[in-house]
Amino acid sequence: MAELGLCSRREADNWIAQGWVKVNGRVAEMGVKVTPEDRIEVDRKAQNQQQQQVTILLHKPMGYVSGQAEDGHEPAVVLINPRTHWREDPSRNRFLPPQLRGLAPAGRLDIDSVGLLVLTQDGRVARQLIGEDSGIEKEYLVRVAYGPVAQNSQAAFPREQLAKLRHGLSLDGQPLKPAKVDWQNPEQLRFVLTEGKKRQIRRMCEQVGLKVVGLKRIRIGNVVLGNLPVGAWRYLGPQERF
Repeated sequence: MAELGLCSRREADNWIAQGWVKVNGRVAEMGVKVTPEDRIEVDRKAQNQQQQQVTILLHKPMGYVSGQAEDGHEPAVVLINPRTHWREDPSRNRFLPPQLRGLAPAGRLDIDSVGLLVLTQDGRVARQLIGEDSGIEKEYLVRVAYGPVAQNSQAAFPREQLAKLRHGLSLDGQPLKPAKVDWQNPEQLRFVLTEGKKRQIRRMCEQVGLKVVGLKRIRIGNVVLGNLPVGAWRYLGPQERF
């Protein structure tokens, strides 16, 4: 069911436990084997439950971790409440406490970074963004310093090192996928990645002698941060697609 894009694996287990899934007309049991020739039917109750799930876009500030609380730092999900809901959110959704149930980040944004963080109850969205076969672009603006150079790092930074950032570096013993990396201004680079290793941009920059001074994620796929204020959140709109 997950491979067909109907739901996440966790949702599939829940639907089967609820008796909402049939295989060839018979109520499915947990662990039943199916083939491409088998017919899978899902009860409307499951579809209604799925439609009520929300995906939230948060402009994460510094000082919050993406997932579970760690080292005394709060998780970003604590910012999801009625007070921080963006007043200009075009969505007609109204905040309800059940929307926090199972709400989890679909991707990381480290404690020292800011920008677009996606939190979702929808396993299909999570799979799309962080599944093994995900190739969705994530765009970042990265302020850097090169050695003792405090200004105009672009002029001092060797071109061959820029080429390495684009393709040629490895992390954790594995070569990185090609990235788009360009100067936006003399102190700021624009990165577009299709993978998300832990602290990837910071570690990439370290390998070529750059120090990251500030990092902001501004886009995931077709969804942009836009004018969403720091610390505020909004719902993913019904017409928006990653």
